[in-house]
Amino acid sequence: MRLLRILPVFLLFACAVCTGAEQHCCGPITPAGHKLSDFLDSTNVESLWIAGQHVDWETGEPDKGPGYEGEGTHTHCSAFAASVAKRLGIYLLRPPEHGQVLLSNAQAEWLPSAEGKKAGWRPVRSMREAQTLANEGNLVLAVYQAPDKHKPGHVAIVRPSERSDARLEEDGPELIMAGQHNHNKVNTRIGFEHHAGAWPSNIQFYVHSIP
Repeated sequence: MRLLRILPVFLLFACAVCTGAEQHCCGPITPAGHKLSDFLDSTNVESLWIAGQHVDWETGEPDKGPGYEGEGTHTHCSAFAASVAKRLGIYLLRPPEHGQVLLSNAQAEWLPSAEGKKAGWRPVRSMREAQTLANEGNLVLAVYQAPDKHKPGHVAIVRPSERSDARLEEDGPELIMAGQHNHNKVNTRIGFEHHAGAWPSNIQFYVHSIP
């Protein structure tokens, strides 16, 4: 009977140990991180910046009508990233300095340049650091520059997320993004799956503090 009384306590302790083994890889989400999450949720990215339409880069709303077949209708990852940055008071290469066509590749070149550094962007060393910085409430970008300059790259935003070491290693940080499919929440591995060679070693991360 004594053993039966002790057993639930032992199981509770064992469960706590198991939970501890799955501690979050990149620290807790701070109040600033929660504020950033709420802001990102408010962008309504899954209904705006839709691929196949020409959109206003700032709002994501279609601006050329359903019959438009000109340039700038493919995907809008870079326009979405630029819009988010502008709303947060941060400069990221955007129209009119560069058009929406192949803007992601241009942003990938601009971010590590002298102009990007002057604007406050700095490179991030690892996926772990990228997720940690996002959890602390910083604007973090995941960027892939296409080897063929005539093909689009990809840009996404790292969103705060409490991930385990195993999930980070397998899937990378959690993102919000526009693209062939828009996602309010998606892991990096899936978010970059349409860009052969991007995952896992050719995605660069950059961070800017939010004013």
